[in-house]
Amino acid sequence: MLVSDITSGGSIPLLEKTLAFTEARHRMLATNIANVTTPGYRMQQLDPGGFQAALKKAAEQRAAGGAFEMPRTDQVDVDDAGFLQVTPTEEPAENVLFHDGTNARIERQMAMLAENTMMHRAASELLQNRFERLASAIRGRMR
Repeated sequence: MLVSDITSGGSIPLLEKTLAFTEARHRMLATNIANVTTPGYRMQQLDPGGFQAALKKAAEQRAAGGAFEMPRTDQVDVDDAGFLQVTPTEEPAENVLFHDGTNARIERQMAMLAENTMMHRAASELLQNRFERLASAIRGRMR
């Protein structure tokens, strides 16, 4: 059994893709927040629900004996090297545009940032736990 077989099984690939998505979403949210007062700036979005649905399909496909391959969506794709590629879309205005032509609401962006931070922290802690278990198994000691 190769190391790649160990690291590509179980929940590790799902957690890696989740971390890549939350990292990209965090950068996008930070850009939105930085440009909240820029006239004419339109907020970008990455849909966590769409990403989670694609991740679920990939996990179900692998559970059925197939390979772990994330389906392509309008915001998420996986390149030939296996890296997650994201393409944010413009966030639609909830009601009307503000007087400066933006669709910015700082409160909503900060709430999404907090949600994204929790999702990233949970995935990173789970991934760290998986790697600690692997290290322990390699050393021959179980807790």
